[in-house]
Amino acid sequence: METANYKRIILKLSGGALTGGEEFGIDTVTLSNIADQIKQVVSMGVELAIVVGGGNIWRGAMAEARGMERTSADYAGMLATLLNALALQDALEKHGVTTRTQSALTVQAVAEPYIRRRALRHLEKGRVVIFACGTGNPYMTTDTAAALRALEINAEVLLMAKHHVNGVYEADPLTNPKAKKFDSISYSDALKLHLKVMDATALSLCMEHKLPIIVFDIDAPQSIVRSVSGEVIGTIVSS
Repeated sequence: METANYKRIILKLSGGALTGGEEFGIDTVTLSNIADQIKQVVSMGVELAIVVGGGNIWRGAMAEARGMERTSADYAGMLATLLNALALQDALEKHGVTTRTQSALTVQAVAEPYIRRRALRHLEKGRVVIFACGTGNPYMTTDTAAALRALEINAEVLLMAKHHVNGVYEADPLTNPKAKKFDSISYSDALKLHLKVMDATALSLCMEHKLPIIVFDIDAPQSIVRSVSGEVIGTIVSS
């Protein structure tokens, strides 16, 4: 069995990471694979929390571009993350992983409210905690929610699972195949070069509190397990 490099981590799953080869929706095979890797990570003694995005269901920027009011579009996006969280919770429980979903919006029928001390207690008991609905505020991305929750629960690292992108590049590798990939980069350089690691608010928060970020491709074999084990994959963003 692999050994873990970290005791407590936050995993940020983009909505796109759940789609498999499709443009929208949730691919059950991909979801099952992610759940299996998370089970392995938990069996290594790691305390794991997850922040999930909603771009596979709803894209607020697109809705706003079509004339929808920004705040309403953002709240709809938060609800999309809740759908993904519930699907992920179900997949994890089918793999025998005890899971709790906590929501930044009040949805008592399906999720606990986000309470930091309760989340910490779940982690200490070996439960996986899924944080849904971002920060509960419009104009804030799920990247910012991931950085914020990581700091709140004293996570040692933030794992950023990307879809079809295996790290941080100087340009979009999907449109520019010659773009250079960084094995490591500082927070300040990532901000200065406007690299798409995460949004600037989230990256600044990580920089201020020296929270390391590992950016990797969720579609690579065993990528979550390998990242937690300390294998150098993707890109490390740190001071």
